[in-house]
Amino acid sequence: MPKPELIYPDWPAPARVTVAITTRRGGTSGAPYDEWNLAHHVGDAETKVRENRALLKGELDLPLEPQWLEQIHGTSVVEAKDDGWVRTADGAFTDLPGLACAVLTADCLPVLLCNRAGTRVAALHAGWRGLAGGILAAGVARFHEPSAELMAYLGPALSQPRFEVGVEVLEAFFEAARNEAHAEAIAAAFLPGHRPLHFQADLYALARAELSALGVSQIYGGEFCTGSQEDLFYSYRRDGQTGRMASLIWINA
Repeated sequence: MPKPELIYPDWPAPARVTVAITTRRGGTSGAPYDEWNLAHHVGDAETKVRENRALLKGELDLPLEPQWLEQIHGTSVVEAKDDGWVRTADGAFTDLPGLACAVLTADCLPVLLCNRAGTRVAALHAGWRGLAGGILAAGVARFHEPSAELMAYLGPALSQPRFEVGVEVLEAFFEAARNEAHAEAIAAAFLPGHRPLHFQADLYALARAELSALGVSQIYGGEFCTGSQEDLFYSYRRDGQTGRMASLIWINA
């Protein structure tokens, strides 16, 4: 089995905070989930997913099992706990060292948050529904500090040229605009699509616009494309039946 390949983002997070993002390389799953699928809900063999999650925990030298979520494209952000329960939510936060918050994606945007002190972290699953619905605001609200004291990293997601959506998606974001500047940033995140009343949506730009409107100015990442980087990432839009990557953030124990 090839050695698992992980991405450790280069961003100025506090020294005691670590972010790690899995790729599809190095696990035990067979096609079409090859190789490092970490999701139970996609049809992969349960034994393979368990092996892949154990491999992840070992590779990261995590003292505790990550907080896994049953994600529903909503806006609930729960407190992670070291009790083995899978919680139904699209985000988790914690102050507990060694307990990683994790989200699973294969085109949706993982957003990882921490405060400058490195005493609280959060992981958010932000597809377009979650973004338009307020998942980032829900995550930011889980911190005690002013938004200006927070930092965000945007993990691998579908890039704008690969993400064509209907007019209802554009309308949903405009309805959620917090002010005129936010509305202008939303407008700039959509380009005309290849079909009538369709647009190419920039998830990274939409997340930056929302975070900026919330007062978060330290925003990093956003350089990957799950759709075009087939050797590294799963993509639901590209492949349909496929695996999921994990994006994790934790406070070092």
